[in-house]
Amino acid sequence: NTLIEMNMSLVHFSARRFRSRGPEEWEDILQVGTIGLIKAIDRFDLSREVEFTTFAVPYIVGEMKRFFRDTSWAVHVPRRLQELRVELAKARDHLTAVLDAPPSVAELAAYLEITEEEVIEGLVASNGYTAGSLDLPTGTENEDAGRSYAETVGDWDPAMELVEDFQALAPMLEELNDRERAILRMRFGQEMTQADIGAELGYSQMHVSRLLNRLLAKLRAGMLTDR
Repeated sequence: NTLIEMNMSLVHFSARRFRSRGPEEWEDILQVGTIGLIKAIDRFDLSREVEFTTFAVPYIVGEMKRFFRDTSWAVHVPRRLQELRVELAKARDHLTAVLDAPPSVAELAAYLEITEEEVIEGLVASNGYTAGSLDLPTGTENEDAGRSYAETVGDWDPAMELVEDFQALAPMLEELNDRERAILRMRFGQEMTQADIGAELGYSQMHVSRLLNRLLAKLRAGMLTDR
């Protein structure tokens, strides 16, 4: 504990380079820096004849960087992809300056000596570093003013499933006789009761019920066979 208290100045010194992160993260930075200091104290060996300051600072800064790596990403991605994102950013800046144009995937792959698939994987993973709220407004003041991104995103339409059903059902309806089509039209198109349909056709309600059940079972079996 004495060694930790005596060397806390190293933690504050190392944390200064991360002041741009904002005051809300300052306490967290100091805490993880202290963890790095404790690791340095535990692993320090006097026989190596290295100053403790020189030995401890990499441990402290390393813990701080690890903290940012694990908490800064909006979506968790593997460490190798986090590191690849940094390499791709550096390579893109370098090649843009050399080529005077944004580099292609093939050029990035050749420069970093990796495959194009790895470059694409790294570029896709980079999208997980930051995330915007669905409630943020989109467009300019004169265009789509007041609309949030969530309002522009499409949603699953339950009625879409009916499209396939209607396509499969159409040829089977054509094979029905006039009476069967009339019963379906009155029951489901005009929403008539079975008693009303019986009165219209001169059948009992029980007979209409049997006809409907037989008819629906026939269509249901045809739909399942079709699928």
